[in-house]
Amino acid sequence: MNTALKLGGFVAVLAVILAGAFGIGNAVGPIGGTDMKTTTGHGTETGTQESTTASNLPAGLQVSEQGYTLELDDPILSSGATEVSFRVTGPDGKPVTRFETSHDKDLHFIAVRRDTSGFQHVHPTMSTDGTWSTSLNLTPGTWRFFADFVPQGGESSITLGIDAFVAGDYAPQPLPSQKRTTTVDGYTVALDGNLTPGETSELTLTVERNGKPITDIEPYLAAYGHLVALRVGDLGYLHVHPDGEPGDGVTNPGPHITFMTTAPTAGSYRLFLDFKHDGVVRTAEFTVHTSGGHTGDSHAGEMNSTDDAAPAAHEEGH
Repeated sequence: MNTALKLGGFVAVLAVILAGAFGIGNAVGPIGGTDMKTTTGHGTETGTQESTTASNLPAGLQVSEQGYTLELDDPILSSGATEVSFRVTGPDGKPVTRFETSHDKDLHFIAVRRDTSGFQHVHPTMSTDGTWSTSLNLTPGTWRFFADFVPQGGESSITLGIDAFVAGDYAPQPLPSQKRTTTVDGYTVALDGNLTPGETSELTLTVERNGKPITDIEPYLAAYGHLVALRVGDLGYLHVHPDGEPGDGVTNPGPHITFMTTAPTAGSYRLFLDFKHDGVVRTAEFTVHTSGGHTGDSHAGEMNSTDDAAPAAHEEGH
């Protein structure tokens, strides 16, 4: 067979292959085409399926969101009593200086080490140029800082998170076991309720001292308590809402404090309750596992009644 005939045969075969591939491509559909569009939690179409779960993420996982960014003056800090300064920049890139008051404050600042120890909830002061400053008590390790705020004109809070690093001998702490009661500064706090992934959960905390219920809990941050919930592993920040508020004619000042929250996934969560009594704010800590969220414990859905250690009380001064 001469060269011309061989070349003609090759071209014919190639044409058949390309035609088949074209037909398969039409049957499958375009890659990355409009069929991939999904809807985010704000009702906006996006071009990839990756955004499908974005609206289900807990807060605090991003340093920047909706045009707002959390910036630390220095992410490398000293251990012990340390001054921390930061700012929140807006969509225009400038420091934000106007906020809506939420839970009696313009901004809430949460600090916790990555192993969930050392929890602190403080309220920094802001200078005229938009720089916030506060004092924290830090131990060596990697810390997660959260800024929880509502920008002026906003309808809902934004929580941004950023890491900071403290040099020194780092001794990571194991996750505290799951228990129904904890003690702090002579107070016993009991937890009733369970976290069910994807559903609104009611959590009630009951405060006692010397076996007697506390019925004169003082208002703190426009409620009889403030609860922060963090997902173990990535420290996703859950927004927790008190059920009722002081002066509504229904909510009592103890001994029960009730909150509503939603765990986005199965897993382990850390709960930190701030409550105020006798002029002092105290923090009670709990570990909670959702059903199926703690594979290393066959009793993950249960809680024991043994007391757990909790941080010391602190005076309200921030």
